[in-house]
Amino acid sequence: MRIVSLLPAATDLVATLGQLGNLVGRTHECDWPPEISAVPVVTTAEIDPGSSSSREISDAVGGSAHRGSSLYSVDVEQLAELAPDLVLTQDLCAVCAVSYTRVADAVRMMDAGPRVLSLEPRTLAEVLGCVATLGDALGVPEVAAERDAGLRQRLADVRAGVAGRARPRVVALEWLDPLWPAGHWVPEQITTAGGAPLLAQPGEHTEPMPWDAVLDARPDVLLVLPCGFSPDRTADELDVLTTRPGWAQLPAVRAGQVWLLDGPSYFNRPGPRVVRGAEILASILHDVPADPPVTGAEARQVR
Repeated sequence: MRIVSLLPAATDLVATLGQLGNLVGRTHECDWPPEISAVPVVTTAEIDPGSSSSREISDAVGGSAHRGSSLYSVDVEQLAELAPDLVLTQDLCAVCAVSYTRVADAVRMMDAGPRVLSLEPRTLAEVLGCVATLGDALGVPEVAAERDAGLRQRLADVRAGVAGRARPRVVALEWLDPLWPAGHWVPEQITTAGGAPLLAQPGEHTEPMPWDAVLDARPDVLLVLPCGFSPDRTADELDVLTTRPGWAQLPAVRAGQVWLLDGPSYFNRPGPRVVRGAEILASILHDVPADPPVTGAEARQVR
């Protein structure tokens, strides 16, 4: 089966299921595992997040040119040349990946239309459920069942490791300007890791919030995991937070419990690596050992 993945999380799933050999196309944002670098890229971004601030990116997303549409383009000719049997996409967020509507339009322009599978998990359980869904679509249900069991066991191990411990109050931010609390599966990652999530509910598609909401929440721990930003990229723009009034008085800041996390790898994308995200959080919140140990590329404490 020839697969084109237009969703980085779906590419993670393809890898987890041992089907990378069937991956013939991907997005420009698919960056894991490293060996997919040789797979042809069939999308481009209409803005350059690497050279734009959070506010500039947000303004571009909300501007009239992008309102209600995807920020990504699909190379329809190349997609047709790759002749996929299955195209993986999503309809959850037009900012995070190519929209289902745009993919559907591209497929309709092809002579022989492939199957389009949209993966749209909002909760941790639904993220794990995508393993079985894609396993069935790829004809490897037994492999999917084994991988799913392994992921669930790792989450159970995290829960066991933090059982009975006091739960710090945690705010997670998935965007800096405007401020945006991390919703969907992230509150469940925090709960699994022994924290008490604030400002968002499991499965919630959140909205921008005022800075006063963070001040009023008085978090013991502040997680900064902007969508699409590495910890280094986040650090370059951290003054968007640190210069706000009342920053120094936040309990998390006073206790040195502000963390920059690798959002794209472990928190923003609904793929198998959200399990590693929970393991990282258990290490941060309760010093529970992770295997392998958490690195500075995954989580960095703000000093």
